[in-house]
Amino acid sequence: MRFDVLTLFPELFAPLLTSGVTRRAYESKQVELVFWNPRDFAEGNYRRIDDRPFGGGPGMVMMAGPLAACLDAALAARGAAAPVVLFSPVGETLRHAAVEGWAGGEGAVLVCGRYEGIDQRFIDARVTHQVSLGDFVLSGGEIAAMALIDAVARLQSGVLGDEASHVQDSFNPALDGMLDCPHYTRPEVWNGQPVPAPLMSGHHAQIDRWRRDQRLALTAERRPELVDAARTAGRLSRADESALKKKL
Repeated sequence: MRFDVLTLFPELFAPLLTSGVTRRAYESKQVELVFWNPRDFAEGNYRRIDDRPFGGGPGMVMMAGPLAACLDAALAARGAAAPVVLFSPVGETLRHAAVEGWAGGEGAVLVCGRYEGIDQRFIDARVTHQVSLGDFVLSGGEIAAMALIDAVARLQSGVLGDEASHVQDSFNPALDGMLDCPHYTRPEVWNGQPVPAPLMSGHHAQIDRWRRDQRLALTAERRPELVDAARTAGRLSRADESALKKKL
């Protein structure tokens, strides 16, 4: 899969490509990244890519022309149409189901905005998807783009050391979309706190039940809407419901 990234700061992505287990996805070309700088497609001696907003106000706005020319070049290099994603506060919040969808696709063109925003005419004419990481504002779209790329890369075959690792992640359908349980490792006692007894029992059914109960309790406390969704979908057993009642 290929992501073409439109960004004024391609150098920000360098650590993403060389650090951590996800680098395997880029080294093996399972996930290919190609960077495009809108400034290279701007006109004039100063290669200007922003200007003052009509109607006044603070900040600068990225111009439609250089972005459109940059996007045209990226799509031409791909040789085929592709989704055009803008990272924006008005976008749909990125969730696991969407990441799985991107991970199974052919990639996209990712547009990283800067300054006060992007000329709305470019958005209306060329952007097919808008994505948000949450209810906060970043200084640019690069961090959001890296978040999406990293989430997609770790789902590629052979990237994680254990193929089953991501199946146990929070929000995964294998966990019925709920949060993951707490995890423990050596030593068995740290700062006077022992590892929970069920994890030391060696009894797999008991361990599985403990983990399930912990996931239920944590999700009910922190993200109760996820428990409601699992219940509505009929994914909670009698044992699950009993465990939830005990925590109330």
